[in-house]
Amino acid sequence: MASKETLHVLNGTEMHKHFKQTKFLDSDLMIPFNEAMCYGDTCEVVFSDEFNNIRAQVHQVTPTQYADITLKPLQPLFNGEFDRLSLWFDEDMFCQMNLLTILAWLDQSDYRGPIDLNIVGNRFQPVDSYSLKAKGFDSLYKEVMIHQTIPVDVHPPPLNKGIHLYLDYLKKDSDLMVYIQEHPDVPVTELVSDLIRRFKEYGLGDTQYAEIIKTHRRTL
Repeated sequence: MASKETLHVLNGTEMHKHFKQTKFLDSDLMIPFNEAMCYGDTCEVVFSDEFNNIRAQVHQVTPTQYADITLKPLQPLFNGEFDRLSLWFDEDMFCQMNLLTILAWLDQSDYRGPIDLNIVGNRFQPVDSYSLKAKGFDSLYKEVMIHQTIPVDVHPPPLNKGIHLYLDYLKKDSDLMVYIQEHPDVPVTELVSDLIRRFKEYGLGDTQYAEIIKTHRRTL
């Protein structure tokens, strides 16, 4: 039987492009997880038909487009085409909620192998690492992303921080929402650029910030 290889799951296309360009992990299989799980609705069973349809609506694409963008790159993960799994995620909220989703799917799939979690900095350089098992992340995902409740004793620490930011950032008194409220007359594109610079710990992109601003202003 031919030996399988290490599968590296990366948070998004930009990290994938960077690793390809720099030939980092060049001998192993790398796949991107193209999602933004910190924004919009979800459901209990990750990557179920219900999940895929909900997330397609969040991103305002068709289910077919969602499959092309998000699901197809993940086929080596779904098919078990690896003998070791390595995850690469930034420590910001955006990436950590994506990480939680992947870990929840692994738990739901009864994956029992070792997981190497690599935390990267804003230039994709490795800054920390953890050894994990998938057990417990299904219930954590449901507690946080379905029921929106604050958990206790979350490991590893970057995930704990990301979860707390996620559960707080859309509240009216969060630093982010207060800043948006204090700048009602700034054009959306200008305010988006400002938010990206000021609130790096959230890791949100222009699409998410623009929608947050527009939603807030529609409620005034």
